[in-house]
Amino acid sequence: MGYEVVTARDASEALAIVSSQPVDLVLSDVQMPGINGLELVRQLKDAVPDLPCIVITGYGSPEQSIESLKAGAFWYLEKPFDQGHLDVVRKLVEQAIEMGRLRSENRMLQRQLRNKYGFDNIIGTSTALRRVLDMVAKVAETESTVLITGESGTGKELIARAVHFNSHRSERMFVTVNCGAIPEELLESELFGHVKGAFTNAVSHREGRFSVADGGTLFLDEIGDMSPNLQVKLLRVLQDRTFEPVGSSTTQRVDVRVVAATNQDLEVAIREKRFREDLFYRLNVIPVEMPPLRERREDISLLVQHFLEKGAAEGAKTVSFEEATLRRMAAYDWPGNVRELENVVERLAILCGDHPIGEHDLPHALQQTGDSVAVAVPQLPSGGLALRNVVDEIESDLILQALEQTHWNKNQAAQLLGLNRTTLIEKIKKKGLKPPPPPADLASRDADS
Repeated sequence: MGYEVVTARDASEALAIVSSQPVDLVLSDVQMPGINGLELVRQLKDAVPDLPCIVITGYGSPEQSIESLKAGAFWYLEKPFDQGHLDVVRKLVEQAIEMGRLRSENRMLQRQLRNKYGFDNIIGTSTALRRVLDMVAKVAETESTVLITGESGTGKELIARAVHFNSHRSERMFVTVNCGAIPEELLESELFGHVKGAFTNAVSHREGRFSVADGGTLFLDEIGDMSPNLQVKLLRVLQDRTFEPVGSSTTQRVDVRVVAATNQDLEVAIREKRFREDLFYRLNVIPVEMPPLRERREDISLLVQHFLEKGAAEGAKTVSFEEATLRRMAAYDWPGNVRELENVVERLAILCGDHPIGEHDLPHALQQTGDSVAVAVPQLPSGGLALRNVVDEIESDLILQALEQTHWNKNQAAQLLGLNRTTLIEKIKKKGLKPPPPPADLASRDADS
């Protein structure tokens, strides 16, 4: 057939050959002195998982055929071995070598993904980030459900991928669903699938993301945006790992690890009856809070360098930042967090690639950073205080002042505060800030008119 064949007198010699030189396929008898063929296949699979094996038996039976496949054999052939078998072997050899190549490529890809999403490749040396990574490294090895919280742009999906690719599920699928980007009427089908005719335009059967992620990890991003109706169905899957596709009465069982993320405060959502408390406790088995970039300023220069190297690898110009520019960037609060920083670095690299990037090249909001503002710092009581609450109150007060000064013009207020307009709107909604009602005489004139 044109193949180079190496022979072995017994299983021990075969194991020695495979350990000393590359082999594409093993053809082995079952009945042999010493280690038999099935045990040889098992040991080969432990040593070289991608190596395909075909066993040849003179005692063919359904039971032994099944046992061969369970041992890890690619296929089995029964004696007597004649010319007709050679045609079968030719096809099996071609298939086995191709399957081995595909498995090897898949394992290589999985190793690349594990390296890419390994904890050492998450950029930053700050205490806040390292604390998170230390905990996630422990969590990855478990089956526990993980809830990742934090502001937009802090890298929640990156942490979710690190959990998956550093777990024993890493060779199976990592499937992402953005619950906030899919309309409610479509999200149920997206998660659980549907059968043909379940609804208008359901012209064929479709697998849901839970089925696709079977054996792997399902990442539910923006879980706080999920409707109460779907929250009930998700709770059931988390409790007993079963569900029914839309339009079907057949229950399906899955083995899926769920990692969820949100930029919302779910405890507030629970109080406001927007999120189920029982679902929160099911998701919040392992809580991971991603620190905003303003709480890990020492990582900014490392991130800038990382994004520059990433851009250079993709063909962008090689640029550098002046030290004063990096200091100015480190003083900025980055309301859009790491995502905003990456966008700014990419923009500057494109627009200013002919010279080192100075402070005057920075966007307007960053150029204002560091201007001295007199702020009255409250005295710390002897009994201590809840820092987060105090900071939240000060932030709310400053936002209200900016809105009042600009007559609730959000664009102008955002400029006063050095924020993006979308970030300001998110904060207004989260804090429940509303413009004051019109004066009574004006309201009465409006009613009369």
